[in-house]
Amino acid sequence: MINYLGTPKIETDRLILRKLELKDAQNIFDNWLSDKRVADNRISPAHKKVSETMERVAKIVSEYDSKECCYWGIVQKGNRELIGEIDLYNFDIATNNCEVSYSLGYNWWNHGYGTEALRVVVEFAFKHMNIHKISAAHNVDNPASGKIMRKVGMQQEGVIRHMIRNAKNQYKDCVVCGILQEDYIKNTASEQTFILNIE
Repeated sequence: MINYLGTPKIETDRLILRKLELKDAQNIFDNWLSDKRVADNRISPAHKKVSETMERVAKIVSEYDSKECCYWGIVQKGNRELIGEIDLYNFDIATNNCEVSYSLGYNWWNHGYGTEALRVVVEFAFKHMNIHKISAAHNVDNPASGKIMRKVGMQQEGVIRHMIRNAKNQYKDCVVCGILQEDYIKNTASEQTFILNIE
């Protein structure tokens, strides 16, 4: 049975994962949602106006009342800059499985932030929510995202042809990856926890 805990604040060495707020809309727009380089790896197109971002953030914020909403903003500890987002979603009560997705602003690619954020969310899901399996997918032409998934122990399970259609109306094949709770526990039993603090 899934132990829904909502979106608690989670702290790691370099990051704080926290709920998004309405006042974050401008930073979210500036740092990743208006960037076509980021949008190329998302289903939805880059936002052209901050009002689009405000509407999206308002919808997420309204869902925080539900314990089933697990949607974090990724914040750098040092300068408190909001650099991305990560969420658990599509919970299946029959299997205790779910999916994870994430986006990171282009300026913060290739610094290990995506791996650090995904690692703690995976840990949170398995150790605190009793999730059985976490799945994720990435475009075949976005191998960097696949590298992040593999670094946290996810294994490639297959390729689904034309799984998504992007903002340019192009179909994209996606690599599907997954990790089981039992494999996570077996492979990290001797490792130190990645979560420094949960509030």
